[in-house]
Amino acid sequence: MNAASPQAFITSFRAEDVEKLSSRLKHGLGRSKYKPTEYERVQAIVDAKRLESALIAKKVKRTRCVAKEIKECDILRQHRQVWSKECPRLQKAEVKTENELHDFIENVRPFGIEDTAIFSLKDYEVFLERDRKAFVMGTVEPLYQLKGDLCFRLDQEQDQGRQLNPTPSNLEQVQHQVNFVKDQQDIITAKLQEEYYDLEEEITGLGLEKFMPNFDNLVNKDNIPTEVLESDCPYPELKESLIQAFHSLSEIYHSRLNSLQEHLKKTDRFCGWCPDDHLRFLFTLSQYTQEIPNNRALCIHMLQKLFPEKTKHDLMEHERLGARQRFTQTHIKVLAQQWQQDQEELLAKALATLQEARDAYQEELELQRDRQHQQDICIRLREKLQQWRAHQEEVAQLQGSIAARQQEEAEAILKREQEKEAALRAHQKEKLRKFNLEQQKRREELEQRDQERLAKLRCAMEEQARQDRERVRFRAEVLAQRKEEKEACELERYREEAEKQNRLEALRSQVAVVAQSDTERMMGDTQSWRNRYLNMKEVDIQKPLFGLNTYTDAQIVADPRLRVEQALRNAGLHHTDYAQEVLAHIKPPRPPRRDTKSELQF
Repeated sequence: MNAASPQAFITSFRAEDVEKLSSRLKHGLGRSKYKPTEYERVQAIVDAKRLESALIAKKVKRTRCVAKEIKECDILRQHRQVWSKECPRLQKAEVKTENELHDFIENVRPFGIEDTAIFSLKDYEVFLERDRKAFVMGTVEPLYQLKGDLCFRLDQEQDQGRQLNPTPSNLEQVQHQVNFVKDQQDIITAKLQEEYYDLEEEITGLGLEKFMPNFDNLVNKDNIPTEVLESDCPYPELKESLIQAFHSLSEIYHSRLNSLQEHLKKTDRFCGWCPDDHLRFLFTLSQYTQEIPNNRALCIHMLQKLFPEKTKHDLMEHERLGARQRFTQTHIKVLAQQWQQDQEELLAKALATLQEARDAYQEELELQRDRQHQQDICIRLREKLQQWRAHQEEVAQLQGSIAARQQEEAEAILKREQEKEAALRAHQKEKLRKFNLEQQKRREELEQRDQERLAKLRCAMEEQARQDRERVRFRAEVLAQRKEEKEACELERYREEAEKQNRLEALRSQVAVVAQSDTERMMGDTQSWRNRYLNMKEVDIQKPLFGLNTYTDAQIVADPRLRVEQALRNAGLHHTDYAQEVLAHIKPPRPPRRDTKSELQF
């Protein structure tokens, strides 16, 4: 307790002691019992206590300052770690963007001889690169030179401080140089800011907003495909129902889009802040990702340093508005994609339905007896389209409810994060965890129920598709039956033609010429044989019956192969490999004729 405070000198006493003290002072009894007060000694003790308290207060203040500096240094160190991770990512993004721009300029080709914009684009690229280098030399390089100069001067000042004879320093000249560079950089920054605003106004004046995708034009009530409008449908009611289906689909998505846009119009593009502050806010949020430890506290600390006039509640409220705006924009994009998908599916089904209607009408024109059947097909198609439209509307409502619950879940997650930051006690975290588990269970039950309903609807649509395939198969069977009847008629005609040919062949056999039977003529000698027998000479009895065409014994013995084989046989070597090799190399005395050689390979 501080010694200067009045509570340190208040003594404990009772109210009835006042009368006793006053009576003793009046009768002179107090002088004999009480010692006189030494005010100088008491004043010295009070001054010593005050000095000691002042020293303790200074020590506490110094300790607080040191602790605050240590905490600030720790936070700055964590910020530097975040920036050390962010800087390489930005450098990679810059290099990637420059490479993509360079590849685009390199790959772009002119359309013709008169297309000179490509060459001017490359010249403009060279001009911008030269301008950038000049700007860096004029703005960034002086800062690095000044930094190096100041580091060199600081080292010199430290060396001179260690020496015994320090030289006088030129601090005023250095301060003047630093102030001059600061003023120069302020002028350059103001000039760049002015150019930035001028360029932004110029881009805004070009009217590029009309080339940006507009979801109002995309999800339009009158956006009916020309294939359906200009289609030659023989049934006006069917065409009108198809157009009404497109209208109903567009109205559903248009109402949902209007609700989202109304929700988006509650705040402007920058959530009530100026554009620069909003961009700085988003850039700071993007730096502190989830993988960084204590990212939330670091992000809030950096935002409070960047925006000192904003409170923590304002920053968190702005973050919530930005998250809701991004979620709404994403929902709008997803809604547009879903509308395109449903539009394509409905168009495909409508074209298939129109084709089926045209085929049915052609069959009705070709076969008058199937007119009632075609009318039944049209009624079934109309009922199927109405049922599909009802299913599609129910699917859209379920998807909208799912998206709304997802939005509520996102808002609940953001709200829970705010409650976690506000509540630091353990029992509140436990209660919040139990509440989240109950909410998650309820959402899972709702999600499961919606998914089951979607599965049932899809099963019903698949059953309808199966019935359509059975109807097509029945048509194919009818055509096959007709084809079989036609083939049976062709076979009957071929059979009649064959019977006709058989009858003609029987008639031909009846009128054919038949020779008479003469056994004596058949078994007797022919006239040519008789003529040859009369001219034949007398037969020589000693003449051989057959002529021999072969070799003589002298010719056979003259063959060297026979003699070599006989010698090998006498020596007992005719079964050896040596005998086969010798006989293979011996040639006959006269080569055989070419027509006696066999081409068969054994």
